[in-house]
Amino acid sequence: MKQHKGMRPHDIVILLKIAAKESESWFMKDLAAELGISQSEISESLYRSMLAGLLASDKRKLMKSSLMEFLQFGLRHVYPQQPGSIVRGLPTAHSALPLSDLIQSEEPYVWPWAKGTERGQAIEPLHASVPEACQKDKKLYELLALVDAIRVGRAREKSIAINELNHRIFQQHEELNH
Repeated sequence: MKQHKGMRPHDIVILLKIAAKESESWFMKDLAAELGISQSEISESLYRSMLAGLLASDKRKLMKSSLMEFLQFGLRHVYPQQPGSIVRGLPTAHSALPLSDLIQSEEPYVWPWAKGTERGQAIEPLHASVPEACQKDKKLYELLALVDAIRVGRAREKSIAINELNHRIFQQHEELNH
C-alpha cells in the first residue's frame, strides 16, 4: 500500500472537476484530457483524496460534506495565496462569475495566462493547467474562482464564496431528492 504524503493543490482541481460533472459518468482518461494532468497523476490524486476522506472508497463518489469542510476551514491555510504583480490573465476570485455580479472591486485578480484578456493582480492557480481547463468548462471555472475567493478574499468575500460553493456542490443532490 502506498504511503499518503499529503494532499497537493491539483487534488482540489480534480475534486472540483468531479463536482462540476455532477451525475455525469467519467473515466480517469477523461479527467486527464480535460484538465491537462497525466492519467497517473489523476490516479494518485484520487487515491490521496480517498485516504483524506474526500472521496468514497470507490474513488468516484465525492464526500461532499468533507470536501466543503476542507474548503471552508483548511484550504486557505494549506494553499495560501497573496495577490502578486499586475499581469494579463483570466479573472478569478471576486473578479470572475459568480462573484463579479455580487462584489464590486477596484482590485481585479487574474490567473496569469498568455491568452488572457484582462489585467489584474496575479493569483497563482492551484495547477498550471487551470486557465486552459476553465475555458472548456464553465462550471469548473466558477468553482475554482470561488475557491480562490476563499484563498485570497476578505471575510465578506469568503462568506459569499462558501455559500455559493455549498449551493453548487450540494445542488445536484438536493435536486435529485425533490
